Amino acid sequence: MSQILDIAPLRSFVAVADTGGFQRAATSLHLSQAAVSQHVRKLESATGRVLIERHGRGSRLTGDGERLLVQARRLLALHDETLRSFGRHSTESVVIGSTEHAAAQLLPYLSAQLATTLPDLRIRFRLDRGTKLREGLAEGRVDLALLLGPADDLRATPVGNLALTWYAAPTWQRPPGNAPIPVVAFDQPCALRSRALETLAENAIPAMVNAEAIQLAGVQAAVGAGLGVALMATLGQTPEGLAPRHDLPAPKPLPLAVWARRGLSPHTVAPAVDALRRLLARPALTPAPYPEYAPVEYAQGA
Repeated sequence: MSQILDIAPLRSFVAVADTGGFQRAATSLHLSQAAVSQHVRKLESATGRVLIERHGRGSRLTGDGERLLVQARRLLALHDETLRSFGRHSTESVVIGSTEHAAAQLLPYLSAQLATTLPDLRIRFRLDRGTKLREGLAEGRVDLALLLGPADDLRATPVGNLALTWYAAPTWQRPPGNAPIPVVAFDQPCALRSRALETLAENAIPAMVNAEAIQLAGVQAAVGAGLGVALMATLGQTPEGLAPRHDLPAPKPLPLAVWARRGLSPHTVAPAVDALRRLLARPALTPAPYPEYAPVEYAQGA
């Protein structure tokens, strides 16, 4: 038989089906879009059938493409299982996104747990604004994202609640009488900013945003300079140079969810979900160093 179904084109084909487009598939596989397109053309040449057709601004599988997808998954599973039986492992690369809120506590623990449960997984972290991480999930640039707020999407799995604490400079004094409380906050949109102002409003305490920042370091610097109070998620670890304030109303915790891009293997998602659920069930933790294989990319914002 002269026609051959190669493994690399099959992986590209499955990625297109899972991510919903050629560019997203290319991003998830760390290939160029041209390479993915060429792989699909090779499969179409081998099968003699059109496998993917344009649909609006995207693409979708034809009937023949759906048939091949079933067999492609079986072939790839058997291929990978065979290599594993000889002690050979294919290294999967996963990008985990997170906002800066409690990242110092969440990410080292998560990285250490995944190093144990998924030792062949190559991890890269990205810190960014929640809106950017959602865009990254949709475009295939981010595989998993730790996001605050309601898990009102099929891609989201709730893992617990982040307790919130008011912080201020050790010498900061609450304004006398009914004077507004100066608040330091992240730029909008931000779940912590909203929760801080909502908490004060619900308790009839006037407030004003006195300082804003796009990154956690800027918020902490402004608070340390005495410009106001800020609501933070620190899992009980007080930031250096700051002091918790218990004379302000206790805020409700914020829910945390793990969001997974379309098509990501449940075998990758489940250990991350389990690790974070265990972590958030603890009263406190001691931060651990990042493993060498888990670099962190910092984007503008939080």
